Amino acid sequence: MAHKVFIDGDVGTTGLQIRERLERRDDIALVRVDPDKRKDLGARLAALAEAELAILCLPDAAAKEIAAICAAEGLPTRLIDASTAHRTDPDWVFGFAELAPGQRDSIRTAKRVSNPGCWSTGAIALIRPLVDAGIIAPDASLAISGVSGYSGGGKAMIEEFESGAASGSFLYGAAQSHKHLPEITLYGGLAHQPVFVPSVGQYAQGMAVAVEVTLGADDIARAGEVLSRHYAGGNFVSLVAPAAHEPRVMPQALNGTNRMELSVHGNPDTGSATLIAVLDNLGKGASGAAVQNLNLMLGLGEAAGL
Repeated sequence: MAHKVFIDGDVGTTGLQIRERLERRDDIALVRVDPDKRKDLGARLAALAEAELAILCLPDAAAKEIAAICAAEGLPTRLIDASTAHRTDPDWVFGFAELAPGQRDSIRTAKRVSNPGCWSTGAIALIRPLVDAGIIAPDASLAISGVSGYSGGGKAMIEEFESGAASGSFLYGAAQSHKHLPEITLYGGLAHQPVFVPSVGQYAQGMAVAVEVTLGADDIARAGEVLSRHYAGGNFVSLVAPAAHEPRVMPQALNGTNRMELSVHGNPDTGSATLIAVLDNLGKGASGAAVQNLNLMLGLGEAAGL
């Protein structure tokens, strides 16, 4: 029997891509709301009550409202939240399956899972294993940068670029209040926030994340060994040779997939190191991760539909 799944907000970029992934599957039956009632709270709550699992692709405030109503009414429906609203909430399991040993099992049994952000997916994937291994100190001064397609900015930014109102590339977040910083700090195992200045490119989709850090000469080589061992045997995250991301890192290389490639670059003479993650900001950074979490929560093959 197919599992009933409701996507609350399936007309936005992430929700639409999740819907497209799930519509192709025989083991998932999508619970739908009449398009004229997609903003009707009663209709949405009825769909939530019918579903075994719901994915919230909503603004933060709306996601908090729905989660609170589900809790107050005791609905058994399990939730995946694609917004920022619950990513550091201790009552929600962080939905990065590759985070640490046991994380997949935590997701499998969770009633509430919060999907990671796209920037934090790349940053945490690089930082957390090296903090756990003692290569990066929790109080190290880290700098994070990179580039993402404009789809990572949501509906408003997509409209800006596709209407021609915005053009070219730009930096943003220089005030150090980017919405992904709290989850990067918490799940990266860091004692304080890193410096983070991302950028948007004049293309739709795909991203590269860079973490700059000073390491000991031997630790540059060790970092690659730790990352390779940490992600060995997984379906979606892997370490690649530095040459794969040199001399140019191509942020669109993994578009349309749920994969993420990591690499370690550096100068042993100076200790300067750059850790690189390449992923699709709408794949492993959003809709792909949501489907991966859904698969785990419903006891399906982790890679089903991916």
